[in-house]
Amino acid sequence: MNFRTKGIARRAGSKLFCLSKGASVLALALILPLSTPAQSGGTNSVSTPPAARSSVTVAARADAARLRQETFDVVWRTVHETHFDPTFGGVDWVKVRVRYAPRVAAAKSDGEFYGLLRQMVGELRLSHFVIYPPGAFDRADANSSAGSGDVGIDLRVIEGQAIVVRVRPQSVAGRNGVIRPGFTISKIDDTPIAPLIEKLAQSGDSSKAKTFYATAAVMRRLNGLPGSTVRLTYIDEQERVQTVTLQRAAHAGEMSPPFGNVPSLPVEFEAKRLKDGIGYIRFNIFLVPLMEQIRAGVREMRDAPGLIFDLRGNPGGFGAMAPGIAGVLTTKEMSLGTMRMRTGHVNFVASPQSAPYTGTVVILIDELSLSTSEIFASGMQEAGRAIVVGERSGGAALPSLFKKLPTGALLQHAIADFKTPQGTDIEGRGTMPDIEVKWNRRALLEGRDAQLDAALEHIIKSKG
Repeated sequence: MNFRTKGIARRAGSKLFCLSKGASVLALALILPLSTPAQSGGTNSVSTPPAARSSVTVAARADAARLRQETFDVVWRTVHETHFDPTFGGVDWVKVRVRYAPRVAAAKSDGEFYGLLRQMVGELRLSHFVIYPPGAFDRADANSSAGSGDVGIDLRVIEGQAIVVRVRPQSVAGRNGVIRPGFTISKIDDTPIAPLIEKLAQSGDSSKAKTFYATAAVMRRLNGLPGSTVRLTYIDEQERVQTVTLQRAAHAGEMSPPFGNVPSLPVEFEAKRLKDGIGYIRFNIFLVPLMEQIRAGVREMRDAPGLIFDLRGNPGGFGAMAPGIAGVLTTKEMSLGTMRMRTGHVNFVASPQSAPYTGTVVILIDELSLSTSEIFASGMQEAGRAIVVGERSGGAALPSLFKKLPTGALLQHAIADFKTPQGTDIEGRGTMPDIEVKWNRRALLEGRDAQLDAALEHIIKSKG
């Protein structure tokens, strides 16, 4: 089966809705819940006799135990029936059930229960097998104090330290003007960051996974309820230890519409000209509402000597968008790779679209570029249509689905693997940059983006 790009921008929504219910699933995002679950507010209490309270408690516990058992069964069975590899990568999935069943039955709390589920799917040692507890994606609306707010800082773990790599201009931190790229966040409220990163560094995960989870762990501590405050201890450009208290704010920009079990998510898009008229496009996630903006951005820069796609920190999203975007960057049909399920396959084919951009294309990636970002970068790279600059990507590129569980939690589970046109697995390997440039704290402190500078230099040299 071939998946082609014709009409993607016009019909992406209906195409994806259809495919998400069948075999050809194109939801590829690996998204950690960086939000804070909703907090229950106070309510007026009514006195209940002790005997009644006791019976209610027993019934509630029995109901919770039943829901946990049903959820455990659904998770195990879903993986058993839909995993793309009938051998489960050498893992005896039946024995896994036998080992975890009594531990799940003995779980005393939801936290312990979800921890066991994470351990169980973690035995597959693949991306896109994730358990999201109820409330993981809650966020504030205009009339609610529940949800997630942030201060507008993007971080990366560089040489064991949490380094600021970007401050959104109109965010809380951007307006405050104190925190700048290159600063090291050493403590969030009363939590030192170095021990947290070190603990994750000692885990059994791959180095790429460690970086991803360490960054996500720090970001979760930065985020919280809109209106709440967070105290940051940081090291500035003169290596002085400073503190600042910032008030978190809800995302003020566009939100994607929820789709099935995929929640509404904040979306960011930026298109501009850099020096010498070189085009620059950045978006934070591959979601359908951004498709028209991306296509329009590309076409507005048809006369640019080069075009840079900044996918650093982009965790992926809807896979159909990869060939859709590639279609406005090519004059001939090209393959970005193949998605293989337990039965059947889907070819990601980019077909030329009207008024494509034909100049030099550079794609920026780093360790937090995942999933659809990797499919797009690797496919364009192997087709000879783009040069990839930056750091090796995270190696998490398995097509997946979200499934609602009886407890209200979500299971994200991979249903296919993905190989590039040359037959290379991205999963666990990542996209290798043609020009490797790592994040550099000193450059950031000097106001430079070494990776972006390398992309610009390549384009300028190519025009010689």
